[in-house]
Parts: sequence; C-alpha cells; structure tokens
Amino acid sequence: MSAAALDIRDLCAGYHGSEALKGVSFSVNPGDYIGVCGPNGSGKSTLVKVILGLLPPTHGEVSLFGTPQANFKTWQRIGYLPQGLQFFNPHFPATVDEVVRLGRLAGKGFPKRFTREDALAVERTMEWMGISQIKGCMIGELSGGLRQRVLLARALVNDPELLVLDEPTTALDPETRESFYQLIFEMNRERKATVLLVTHDTATIGKFASHLLYLDKQVIFYGSFDDFCNSTEMTGFFGAHGQHLVCHRH
Repeated sequence: MSAAALDIRDLCAGYHGSEALKGVSFSVNPGDYIGVCGPNGSGKSTLVKVILGLLPPTHGEVSLFGTPQANFKTWQRIGYLPQGLQFFNPHFPATVDEVVRLGRLAGKGFPKRFTREDALAVERTMEWMGISQIKGCMIGELSGGLRQRVLLARALVNDPELLVLDEPTTALDPETRESFYQLIFEMNRERKATVLLVTHDTATIGKFASHLLYLDKQVIFYGSFDDFCNSTEMTGFFGAHGQHLVCHRH
C-alpha cells in the first residue's frame, strides 16, 4: 500500500505563545479530496502554513508522501494556491504566460533555466485551463475568475501530486465560484491529484469533496460527507439545521 500523501500526528502550532492548533491528527490518502472547514480563527490557515513548512509546529509530526517534513525536498510535488486574491496588485507587470512559467521555476536549483520541456508543460496546462488565448494579456487586466484560473495554472504546471488551496474562492462571484469548484473536482478525478481545499463554503464543498475535515483548533470531525451527515454526534454539535446546510449536496 502506498504511503499517505499527508500524515499529521498530534500537531500543535501557534503564534507568540497563543495556540492555534492543538493535538491535531489526521491522514490523507492519495487521490482524496478534503474540504477543510471551520469558523474564523479555527486554525485552517495555520494548518496550511505548517504543511508547507512556512510555520514550524510547536509539537507533533508532519509527513509528506511518507517522508518526515524536515527531510522532504521535492516541494514541486505540491501545488499551492494562497488566499488573498482580493489583495492582488492589479499593476503587477507580468503576462499570463510569465505567471504560469513561474510555477516551473519553483523546484529548480540555480541557474534556473527554462527548458523546452518546461515550455511544453506551460502550454499544456494553459490549454487545459482554457487560458491559452489570453497568454499575452497582463494578469492585472483580467477579471477575478480568470485571474484565479491563471494562478491555479501556475500551481498545476508541475502536475502536483498534492494540491493545497487556501480559501481560493473568497473573491469570486457565486457563478465563477461554482465553476472553480467543478474545475478542481475534474482535476482530482482525471489527474488523480490529492486535494486539500480550505473553505468557509461548507454548503458547496459537500457537492465536490470526498471528505470533510472540520477544525476548531482541534479536529471536530474527519471523515466522509455521508458519515458526517449520518452522525448524531455532529447533529448535537451543529444542530440539525447547521448539519443540513452542509449535507444538502444536490
């Protein structure tokens, strides 16, 4: 059996002495699509930072593809789309093509040379994302939905095995949001990429993700959406109405 894409054991983390995550443990199998939900201040973005090595844990262990994080070197196997599209600088002087190319340079040592293989990967990814026709456009001139597609293409250009998305739909309108979720769903299904998607949108994510991880500084629930919907314990925690909002998936 292949190693877990992500394995977290008894993780604690925080900032300036305050605890944002406490005793968090869960494991993600290759090909899973995990929706990470929870209230504001529940530790969702802290979890992402710890997984990506941007914040050291105060306690516990993180393994990526069977390798302890401290020894993990092949970061190009992980695609990352950060939150904060609403803070994007519209005057950033780069074309769509240049932004997507940046994703190929991430895993290279110096000197960072752009090869024919890189060019083909960029071309292929832009085509798959439906943005080839705008490759010469400045990224700052695009709508929020198109811009998010370009930034996703940058995260996908290395064909990552694990894709981490931190609240990627915050600045999108409802229609664009739905098509973005559909796109990630297809990528998970067709490319077999493992997906960890942080969202406030519990009512929508249930249509697409295979599992729900509900955080509130610790793991409140982790399992399939069916298990969540049939859990009397979760009915007690959320109330029947709150549980129904997450479970109304069709």
